[in-house]
Amino acid sequence: MRNIFFIALHDIRHQMRQGATLLWVFVMPPIFFFFIGTVTGGFSSGTSGTGTTPIVVVADAPGFVQNQIDLRLRDNNFSPEWREQTTDSSMEGQELDRPPRVLTFSNQISDLLLAGKKVSASYATAASSLTRDYESIRIQRALYTVLADVAVAKAQSGNTLSAQSLETVNATPRIWQLEVSPAGKRLEIPSGFEQTVPGILVMFTLLVLLTSGATMLTTERIQGLLRRLASAPISRSEIVAGKWGGRMVLAAAQIGIAILFGTLLFKMNWGPDLVMVLVVLGAWAAFCASAGLLLGSVAGTEGQAAGLGVLCANLFAALGGCWWPIEITPDWMQFLQKLLPTGWTMDALHKLISFEAGALSVLPNIVALLVASIIVGVFAIRRFRYD
Repeated sequence: MRNIFFIALHDIRHQMRQGATLLWVFVMPPIFFFFIGTVTGGFSSGTSGTGTTPIVVVADAPGFVQNQIDLRLRDNNFSPEWREQTTDSSMEGQELDRPPRVLTFSNQISDLLLAGKKVSASYATAASSLTRDYESIRIQRALYTVLADVAVAKAQSGNTLSAQSLETVNATPRIWQLEVSPAGKRLEIPSGFEQTVPGILVMFTLLVLLTSGATMLTTERIQGLLRRLASAPISRSEIVAGKWGGRMVLAAAQIGIAILFGTLLFKMNWGPDLVMVLVVLGAWAAFCASAGLLLGSVAGTEGQAAGLGVLCANLFAALGGCWWPIEITPDWMQFLQKLLPTGWTMDALHKLISFEAGALSVLPNIVALLVASIIVGVFAIRRFRYD
């Protein structure tokens, strides 16, 4: 054990003296946290399962249909505020405080419907990306429901549309019911830093171990340092265990620094099961250490190790859900995530942090990571060579 600890300590001390390692361990994580977390911060703005989204509805003399539109907007988690068209000439040339969401209808909606004429509606929002699309879907769902209500009201009342016929439709029990329930105890949809910090943490741990961890072993073999160890009174198993231990310490340092930055600078909430989060990340660190040792054993040059490390880390991160919520990706990517160690890790972290599913829910993920670590470690041992 003494020789194992000696080799591991020497490796981690050597790694921490490398400028590239220090850059990727201490500097790049908070930069990526800030940049990607800020960019994706609006992904779920206004999409939470709690509360409603304020919206301004502009229409002159909407008539009795206003109540039906208002009802369906509220059913879709909007909080409508009705206004008439602004025609005050005294406001011309002034900067108006435009509301963030505006739904505009044709004037005299009820009269147009009674006359069988077309009613126009347009929606403008200041939201971006997925939030805008989500709001548009809810608006369309509300308006198409109103259209269906109007059609049913006319059919039931002999082609006569009125406030009373719409109230009758509303009072009629629905034959089909859609039951919606949250996926976990937490009702607030994670976005921004809550998605970015765990994802970038997982990606950077793999990236550092597949680049710095692998290139160091390749360099030692090329420079003949491993041959010197072979001539020392140290067994091959002790050398391999020491090399793995050094990479495990490097992975733990990467995870610890990322957790510290995420908590202090970006107010990351790690959920009620922080201990199990650390266990998951410990299993992930073990896999990354084994992967770094394997890549360093099979790579012929430092360039090969670094290039393959960057390629594999980014590919596994993208397909494993580190860059974006896996739920927004195509079905084939969601299936592929279940086959990747990055996917197992992100799934476990989301269970603990985003859904608060409980500590026992991630036991299969931890077992899968540990088994993968052992399998990759066995391949690394078999491919380990001194020259």
